[in-house]
Amino acid sequence: MQLRPKQWTKCLLVFAAPIFAEKFLDPSAMLKTVIAFFCFALTASAVYIVNDIMDVEKDRLHPEKAKRPIASGVLSIRTGIFFGVFLLIFSLSVAYYVTPVFFGILISYFTINLLYCAWLKHVVIIDVMIIALGFVLRGFSGAAVVDVGITSWFILCTMLLALFLALSKRRHEIEMLNGDREKQRKVLEHYSIKYLDQLISIVTSATIMTYSLYTASSGPNAYMMWTIPFVIYGIFRYLYLVHMKQGGGSPEKSLLDDKHILLTVILFTFSVIGIKTYLQ
Repeated sequence: MQLRPKQWTKCLLVFAAPIFAEKFLDPSAMLKTVIAFFCFALTASAVYIVNDIMDVEKDRLHPEKAKRPIASGVLSIRTGIFFGVFLLIFSLSVAYYVTPVFFGILISYFTINLLYCAWLKHVVIIDVMIIALGFVLRGFSGAAVVDVGITSWFILCTMLLALFLALSKRRHEIEMLNGDREKQRKVLEHYSIKYLDQLISIVTSATIMTYSLYTASSGPNAYMMWTIPFVIYGIFRYLYLVHMKQGGGSPEKSLLDDKHILLTVILFTFSVIGIKTYLQ
């Protein structure tokens, strides 16, 4: 589908701040968070439409992207524009009703991604940093709608994990496209497998270390440290998919298709909720 509902799983990060802030037992807060999830998902879908329209010719040469509605001709560009504008107006209107701060975050997200589609995705290193920023803004959204503070630890962990996923995606694209990579995504000519592996190694170490330090300082008893094994296993499992199964091109697909990662995420989430509810 043109809306790419599988990629909406990225917007589950909206729930992170309310959960870590122990707002998951507040019906009003969770209702706002659910609304924020769908607003962000629809705004992201509007971005996907813009991207598919701008890249329609390149997508038609791609083995997977050629199947997308606009690239395949199933959905006309005019209809895509109309639908994208409708989604954006609707999501922004609801967001403003929830809180003007959330409205501002969505505007920022859409504007940054317009720049990404038009220019920044062709700028080496900046391209993956913009992707990471999108995840950080999702995290900010959850904090904004329930009116809780967001720690520097949360921002760092989110940014580093997003960089890990973005770099893995670039590595997968180089492996999949081989000699045609520059035709499909110009920025790939500035990357190599060796260079990306070095960056992934740095970001992996930083992510695990940052999350470990966060849990160690999360309270007098630091029960959150019990969740560290889930984070380590999840990252290592993803690296296994990247290096041994030629995966990593689609984080949302890995989450939904790989039972190990899905179970790890579920266990991590319930562990955090349990610790926040009964032990802290």
